[in-house]
Amino acid sequence: MTIQDELDRLGIEGYLDRYRNKDLLRFLTCGSVDDGKSTLIGRLLHDSAMVYEDQLAAAKRDTKKFGTTGEELDFALLVDGLEAEREQGITIDVAYRYFTTEKRKFIIADTPGHEQYTRNMATGASNCQLAVILIDARKGVLDQTRRHSFITSLLGIKHLVVAVNKMDLVDWSEEVYDRIRGDYEDFAAKLQAEDIHFIPMSALRGDNVVFASETMPWYQGGPLLDYLENVHIGSDRNLIDFRLPVQTVLRPNLDFRGFAGTISSGIVRKGDPIVSLPSGRQSRVKQILSYDRELDEAFAPMSVVVTLQDEIDVSRGDTLANPKNTPRLETHIEAMVVWMHPNPLEIGKSYLIKHSTSQTAATVRDVRYRTNVNTMRSEEARGLAMNEIGRVELEAMKPLAVDAYQRNRGLGSFILIDRLTNATMGAGMIVDRALAERSLTRRRPAADAGTNIRSQRGQVSTEERIARLGQQPFTVWFTGLPRSGKTGLAFALEKALFDRGIVVRVLDGENLRGGLSDDLGFSPDDRWEHQRRAACVARLDNDLGIVTIVALVSPLESDREQARRIIGAERFLEVHCDAPVEACEARDDRELYARARRGEIAGLTGVDGPYEPPKDPALRLDTVGATIGQNLARLVAELERRRLM
Repeated sequence: MTIQDELDRLGIEGYLDRYRNKDLLRFLTCGSVDDGKSTLIGRLLHDSAMVYEDQLAAAKRDTKKFGTTGEELDFALLVDGLEAEREQGITIDVAYRYFTTEKRKFIIADTPGHEQYTRNMATGASNCQLAVILIDARKGVLDQTRRHSFITSLLGIKHLVVAVNKMDLVDWSEEVYDRIRGDYEDFAAKLQAEDIHFIPMSALRGDNVVFASETMPWYQGGPLLDYLENVHIGSDRNLIDFRLPVQTVLRPNLDFRGFAGTISSGIVRKGDPIVSLPSGRQSRVKQILSYDRELDEAFAPMSVVVTLQDEIDVSRGDTLANPKNTPRLETHIEAMVVWMHPNPLEIGKSYLIKHSTSQTAATVRDVRYRTNVNTMRSEEARGLAMNEIGRVELEAMKPLAVDAYQRNRGLGSFILIDRLTNATMGAGMIVDRALAERSLTRRRPAADAGTNIRSQRGQVSTEERIARLGQQPFTVWFTGLPRSGKTGLAFALEKALFDRGIVVRVLDGENLRGGLSDDLGFSPDDRWEHQRRAACVARLDNDLGIVTIVALVSPLESDREQARRIIGAERFLEVHCDAPVEACEARDDRELYARARRGEIAGLTGVDGPYEPPKDPALRLDTVGATIGQNLARLVAELERRRLM
């Protein structure tokens, strides 16, 4: 159905109302240079009939002058608008395109592939919900592919489409596609991406872009547009933590004082209690106004004006929140920073930090490490060069209301600005430093621990116990989101080992809370103590020669490293039960996820509690795409390979 047909059927008001109510998906294309990003977008617009006749005519004229496809239309010219882009055949700036289908509205950010324009790519990705990462089938996974994938993960983009492009140039080979997919999956296991979808295609010829390809019958999935129209993004928004950064104060007359801004996260309703940060003054919501009417409630990402029942001091740069759920007020901030300027980041240098609607001076206190995007390993660094990414500690001149970026993009991000030139130097994503500080504090032994406690030794050594049982003790530590399949696999592995005559037992997190940890709640401190106890019991089991299987969410990598140190690295096998949060929620017969999204449970991992996937586990098991039996076979094979059975 054409736009004109819809106008004739619905009328202009009906058409506009239907358009306003369509779901909006923001996505970007990225990857290495010349992978076909602009061509893909041009083909997507052309084949979905979203190119006007004058644009198509101009592209045909430019194809004769700048085109790289011979007599055929160069679809990249529908997107690349700069003269330099057309002359060089590359994307330099971020180009935005808009189109709509029957199901959704779309905003596309076409980002450059050259390493020198990585800063433009990061800018384009900052507001997107999905990334299409193109890979040239002839070249495979390149450094820039890894860099862009890492940046999209860092920016909290949960949905990745890996488009293996130019399949026509490798004779539509399924073997080539499978090899590239395997290489990318090996790398992506170290990322925090929750949803990765693979599509083989030829953007130039239109295969698997808008229409399914007839030349690749071995691929059973749908084309790119079908996936874009149907991917579920409703649960990506944070509707729990209400945050309204104040953009401006409206005072049209003596009787009205409203606070305008875009809701960063959460929901606000009339009568809700409100606190203004950093002042801490409280009131209640009197009115919620949009551009055309008064509302009973509003939610992210709506732009609204809020009035309060009391006259409290609120100005631009302040943040309105619920008093029972507030962001942290911090002067010391730790963040992952993408450096965007030729002049390097230097320890001790002062910059302007633009955070939400607030701006102040901030000094770089330390560079904790630099991330090698090829190996995903942390490297020692004293600064950051252009396009490098590292963890940085900053000290601001005044307190900022911050959330971790993974929880709230609006209050979890910032840019650093040169104080003399006003140039943008870097972009930062705030990490949850409070959790790390609590962990470090808990790990400090008591001052007199070394003098008052002395380890006691029995007359039977660990070696003698191992010889008596005739088995090698070790601990398999299952980690993953709630309902990711940890417990089912743990008990299946226990049965398999028991049937082989191995003395083994399972320490399941929920079972431990019925006894050993029945005095603990679910605060970060209690969760850490719960995990510490499990690790200590596993260590005692291993010293007795017993094989132990632990099934715990254990969301933080630092805490799992603590368990590794307690048990001993040579006995510790970390296994990641890898399942996206949507799959875990679908399995949740106790409705933990639903209750957490309604605000009835706080801190549930995967909803409003952080989860850091293992970077280099002994095994990463797909607990959605594979059965328990298949994953059990992989586990047993790995134990046999390590000669533990």
